[in-house]
Amino acid sequence: MELRKLLRPSSIAVIGANDKNGFGKSTCINLLSSPLKDHIYFVNPRREEVFGKKCYDKISDLPEKIDMCVIILNKTLVPGAIEEAAAAGCRAAVVYASGYGETGDKEAEEQLRELCRQHDMAVMGTNCAGFINNLDGIFAFGMLVNREPQAGNIAIISQSGKICLNMMQIRHMNYSYLISSGNSTCIHVEDYLEYLIHDEDTKVIGLYLEGIKDPEKFTRVLAAAAKKRKPIVIMKVGKTAKGSALAASHTGSLSGSDKSFDAVVKKFGAIRVDDIEELAEMCHLLSVIPMLPPKPALSAMCLSGGETGICADMGTLMGLSYPELAPDTAEKIRELLPGYATVANPLDMSATLAHDGERYAQVIQAFMDDPSIGLIICGQTVLQHHEKQDVIYPMSDGMVMAARKKKKPIVVMSFFNSSRDETIRQKLESEGVPILPATGGGFKLLRYLMDFVSYDPDAHTLELAIPHGTGKQNVALSERESKLELKKYGIEVPEEYVVTEKDQLDEIEIEYPVAAKIVSPDILHKSDVGGVKLNIQNREELRAAFDEVIYNAKSRCPDAQIDGVLVNRMLPPGVEVIVGVNNDPQFGPMVLCGLGGVFVEVFKDAALYPAPLNREEALHMIQSLKGYKLLSGYRGGKEGDVEALADLVVQVAGYAAENKDTLAELDINPVFVYPKGEGVAMADALIVKRR
Repeated sequence: MELRKLLRPSSIAVIGANDKNGFGKSTCINLLSSPLKDHIYFVNPRREEVFGKKCYDKISDLPEKIDMCVIILNKTLVPGAIEEAAAAGCRAAVVYASGYGETGDKEAEEQLRELCRQHDMAVMGTNCAGFINNLDGIFAFGMLVNREPQAGNIAIISQSGKICLNMMQIRHMNYSYLISSGNSTCIHVEDYLEYLIHDEDTKVIGLYLEGIKDPEKFTRVLAAAAKKRKPIVIMKVGKTAKGSALAASHTGSLSGSDKSFDAVVKKFGAIRVDDIEELAEMCHLLSVIPMLPPKPALSAMCLSGGETGICADMGTLMGLSYPELAPDTAEKIRELLPGYATVANPLDMSATLAHDGERYAQVIQAFMDDPSIGLIICGQTVLQHHEKQDVIYPMSDGMVMAARKKKKPIVVMSFFNSSRDETIRQKLESEGVPILPATGGGFKLLRYLMDFVSYDPDAHTLELAIPHGTGKQNVALSERESKLELKKYGIEVPEEYVVTEKDQLDEIEIEYPVAAKIVSPDILHKSDVGGVKLNIQNREELRAAFDEVIYNAKSRCPDAQIDGVLVNRMLPPGVEVIVGVNNDPQFGPMVLCGLGGVFVEVFKDAALYPAPLNREEALHMIQSLKGYKLLSGYRGGKEGDVEALADLVVQVAGYAAENKDTLAELDINPVFVYPKGEGVAMADALIVKRR
């Protein structure tokens, strides 16, 4: 399957060409304006011509071999058209027809998929709007495009055709491709991604996503993009139950767990945005700046104290860094500013330099020369229209002078949203200086950018443990069985005994106090049925506890299988942590680590990360917790053994990855974290297998 024949064809046939309002008419008009118009042919046995262009009866009648065809026929006629096109040597097609997987007709979808496999045919769709190739001026698109082709370096893949059309109407954004993938019946989103990652004309890829069909390929292409440092910006619907249901009905795709998807995106260094406006603006930012910031640190220079304060607050609230300026940087800037100005970062430079483009450029250059700075923000609202006497003209002159040195990226931060003066925009963006939206959105974009800059692909395990198991029934192991299984994988388990008769208690040697717990694969929540006794101080209390937990379990769960009583030493108290695994059906085992107690139950303070993972990734998980201060010696407390906890997380991830086809869930709760150097210990464990 060759996507180049589809996306960069040298000849095109429109099968079902017509002039009726809708996809047929729009496609014909769009293609007739193409530089390829002499190699574009209309096929329709019922028409002699459409828009003055001859119609042929069938594709085999055309005067040249066709690379790609656009099929404007209803669902029942599509297979025949594919067969005829393949017989004529065509190996790519766009299919607009709907009524396949998105409406539940999986059989028709599979038949079309098999037909494409048989003929090695690259078919875009079904239920799509086609594509726009600005590199060659080809609009094989089912909606009328009122814009001349203008080649850019942004590629957009969208499972919604309307979003492609809307993106095309943003005049200051220029694209290499806009691809409406639709149902992705034959060509998946992952296939388009793979093509574009290796496309030299594409600098940044934007993805509007409703679901993933091939998680293994998705993993491979994300890994390839991470290694090439090619940014992928993703806006995925399905964060809510309502959004997930709509996504599934629209594309026939499984949306999967949104938290799992988010964890996968972070692991591979892609950028996930929250809405479609952010998708457009983030792609634009990445397309314009000539280089990535060398480090995730900012400087800002504004004309007033108010604007400077806004930059200081908004940047800091977004977790961005304004480092202290080097002494020589501060001295250079001091010499350029009026005597009453104070040198700081962010900088209130006063309005004086706004009228002197050369000195304004020298301030930017001073920031650029500071080794602690990665990106320079020039604070100034660009309005819809500016007169020649407005300060934006000398300011933009200064920005252009500095930008031409191509040392570090420069951005303009607006303080109010409005349409932007196109003369100013073109002047700045032609030199690699983008104009950001107002501060709320602008600083959020910079947060995304700095996260991308901070990402190191060499520090991450760029793989997933994708499950292939077919087990449908979940079977829980007892606490004892769960711990023994973990022990096989090198995970340390406290000493404990299982006794089936009360007299066996006299034979065990254990240090008091101890705990007694019912052992049963049918009782997962032992405390709820009175199946746990804690802080048992001596053998007499232990014998009484044995009788009590057995009685409680049998009386409250009469049908449960009782395998005995587990006796283990009470662990000394420490910081309580939960370590667990949930096996996502698409992306595999997701390792969870969080502070225990109210941090998980009330504050939902937990980090999620895909298996497998390394020690650095485990440490990053732990350090990302809001409650991490409890492990870092907060307010005179003892520093916890974070290294030992990270080792446990890595071991659990390794176990989960190795058992990806059979593991459903794993819960180790609580894990006690002791002071640095004293390790960690698990108090309880539960494994649920899929069989």
